[in-house]
Amino acid sequence: MKYCDRSTPRDWVDNAVRLIEADAQRSADTHLLRYPLPRDWGVQLYLKDESTHPTGSLKHRLARSLFLYAICNGWVGEGTAIVEASSGSTAISEAYFARLLGLDFVAVVPAKTSPEKIALIEAQGGRCHFVDRPPEIYSEAARLARELGGHYMDQFTHAERATDWRGNNNIAESIYSQMALEDNPIPEWVVVGAGTGGTSATIGRYIRYRRHATRLAVVDPQNSAFYGGYETGDAGYQTGMPSRIEGIGRPRVEPSFLGSVVDRMIEVPDAASIATCRYASVALGRRVGGSTGTNLWGAFALIAEMLAAGRAGSVVTLLCDGGDRYAGTYFDDVWVTGQGLDLTGSEAVLAEFARTGDWSA
Repeated sequence: MKYCDRSTPRDWVDNAVRLIEADAQRSADTHLLRYPLPRDWGVQLYLKDESTHPTGSLKHRLARSLFLYAICNGWVGEGTAIVEASSGSTAISEAYFARLLGLDFVAVVPAKTSPEKIALIEAQGGRCHFVDRPPEIYSEAARLARELGGHYMDQFTHAERATDWRGNNNIAESIYSQMALEDNPIPEWVVVGAGTGGTSATIGRYIRYRRHATRLAVVDPQNSAFYGGYETGDAGYQTGMPSRIEGIGRPRVEPSFLGSVVDRMIEVPDAASIATCRYASVALGRRVGGSTGTNLWGAFALIAEMLAAGRAGSVVTLLCDGGDRYAGTYFDDVWVTGQGLDLTGSEAVLAEFARTGDWSA
């Protein structure tokens, strides 16, 4: 009689899951902030503040789910090196969980990733492996994992399936729970960006599962493939170009993006994303990142649409991460000018919206 046993030792698995769950227990849920809009508009805007996670961004939720998924599938065990393809924030969060479990972590990142994010990955005990062409991060991460005998986490494939979209305190369930006592507890719209597509998939599925009347809008920055893929219905749509708005936008439609649960896509110019993150930072009294600017540009447009139709209600979007990570980019006038961006047109749109509720973009 022959036996072949390749299973991961259960004592390590049991302890790894305990450590990750204990980390979640120590972390309170993120706040739902009211954005200041004129009271007489009859529309409320909320931001789910994901910057308060231990690693400072929305990606902390994703990293936790990805690690639990990989461990419980038997892909990660004691001593497994973790490799990820990332534009920054996911790598910071995965580095955190890898260190929690005593595992080595390597992030394959585009060479133009901000120095602030690189420093944060390294501060969590990870190391960075750079590629000059962003579309190559996928194949290089897979190659490096094979070379190290490790595991390629592959957030872009597994994001939509690693999270329990029916509940279990996911971001969608949390939003609706926190909205329960508001004037308009069921939002007209939830507005999110897409990086892996996992967040929009989770929220879109949850809305349908709970039979809410909410519609889901996904905002997409310049050069990203999600809008073009949604517009054409082509899941293989590619631009081959990187997004300047870190954390969202991809050069291809990622496997985790489910366009079938999205009610509307909104394409947002980079100048608008950056102008809005600066504008919102003043309104909120704290810096927010570029992806939050993209979210708010889309949310403002939808609110103006509601006002024009005479509809009251609420809109929810995400504060994805803090703006201090982007002091040398989005908040640096020299960098903005060097990118060939002019923010004045977008700033005029925002000023007009704040004054009248009209949207002239």
